[in-house]
Amino acid sequence: MPKAIIIGAGIAGIASAIRLTLKGYDALVFEASSYPGGKLTEIKADGFRFDAGPSLFTMPQYVDELFTLAGKNPNDYFRYEKLDEICKYFYEDGLRLNAYSDVDKFALEIERKTNAKASEIKLFLKKSETIYSVTHKVFLERSLHKFKSYLHWDTVKSIFRFGQIDAFRTQNVANQSAFSDKRISQLFNRYATYNGSNPYQAPATLNIIPHFEYHFGAYLPKGGMHSIVLALVKLAEDLGIQFLYNQKVSEIIYSKEKVEGVVSDNKIYNAEIVVSNLDIWFTYKNLLKNISHPKKLLNQQRSSSALIFYWGIKGSYPELGLHNILFAENYKSEFDAIWKEKSISSDPTIYINITSKHIKSDAPSGCENWFVMINVPANDGQNWDTLIAEAKQNILQKLNRILKKDVSKAIISETILDPRSIESKTGSYQGSLYGNSSNNQFAAFLRHANFSNKLKNLYFCGGSVHPGGGIPLALLSAKIIDDNVKKF
Repeated sequence: MPKAIIIGAGIAGIASAIRLTLKGYDALVFEASSYPGGKLTEIKADGFRFDAGPSLFTMPQYVDELFTLAGKNPNDYFRYEKLDEICKYFYEDGLRLNAYSDVDKFALEIERKTNAKASEIKLFLKKSETIYSVTHKVFLERSLHKFKSYLHWDTVKSIFRFGQIDAFRTQNVANQSAFSDKRISQLFNRYATYNGSNPYQAPATLNIIPHFEYHFGAYLPKGGMHSIVLALVKLAEDLGIQFLYNQKVSEIIYSKEKVEGVVSDNKIYNAEIVVSNLDIWFTYKNLLKNISHPKKLLNQQRSSSALIFYWGIKGSYPELGLHNILFAENYKSEFDAIWKEKSISSDPTIYINITSKHIKSDAPSGCENWFVMINVPANDGQNWDTLIAEAKQNILQKLNRILKKDVSKAIISETILDPRSIESKTGSYQGSLYGNSSNNQFAAFLRHANFSNKLKNLYFCGGSVHPGGGIPLALLSAKIIDDNVKKF
């Protein structure tokens, strides 16, 4: 049986191992950490449990597909619930909005509380659906770097519909023209942050993202986001896949322009196929010796990073839900701080995820687990200790101002993740969460391919390569590799 080696047990790496095993390969996964999942792990502290990274589950069909391909019932491994309310939004002027998954209900909420019309919401989401219909077969589910991808009839049809993806306006320009209330433009501008980009620079094509939530739905796994990883690892192990934890790969070896395996702990492991789930920057810089690097690609602007406070909170806050956004008053200045100044705004938009609203065991009785995140620049040598201290005070002041409560007195546990620790823990260069940013209209074409054009049988998956970051796209990167590997 031919051997396939996967470097990294992030979700894309696990998915690649499963898919290659089902194609007849003997898959072996190397993971430098002591646990699987990469960014999709968990943190436990003082009786509280937190999902460490991604907190919103969309497009669950891409996870379910891995189980059905293996002839398994996904429900035997994990379950998830669809959310009736996707998010709660808070504005400095006192406006509070509930983003219901029911589009009619959401549109009426907007019309009742703002100057925007329900019809504007429905038209916008219809355009979001159009962008998805044009792009998902061509840009999301296939390699942009293979000629055969352009020979499909649906690809030809999408090319003729290219103007419908709104690639030549920024997301902010498109959204300002779509809504009669700038606060709703701000609400939909936020979706640029789903792949670490700037809505004042990124193309309006990113308005595809709301379709993922409002058409396919937003979900929460019964055991939290980390249960997705545990379920996929269980499936992989049931298929005979071996995971080697605490085992860092130091080199990808090759001969005559064909990959031959990897080196780990000074030992050679031979393989017919190697898949790197490591950030593409580190894959080239650390693992590929004597191979010319794609300098323009590796030197592209990185996506934003995150500063996350995992707070154990004493007490209950019924005005907050599972997902909450407290908007900055001047949204553009927040992104200017990140992208121009490489710093943190004094008034950042705050995201709060509280899984204990649904999963009671995630916090002790009478408490809540707050995942409090703001968007920050990638690590470029900033004085993070000072920035973190200042950001914490600004976050607490904003929480106190909007919630009318002194949250600082309720914090009984604290763990912090910043760009430096994101890089060290997950192997993401500069702590950027999504590889390269999408701050220009050609970003979709500028991500690294899922295969090497220099070494045969070397492939790449995960958020730093095509088609991009986030759970659905990371899983699609594994699917694209699957489509390009021969079955044994």
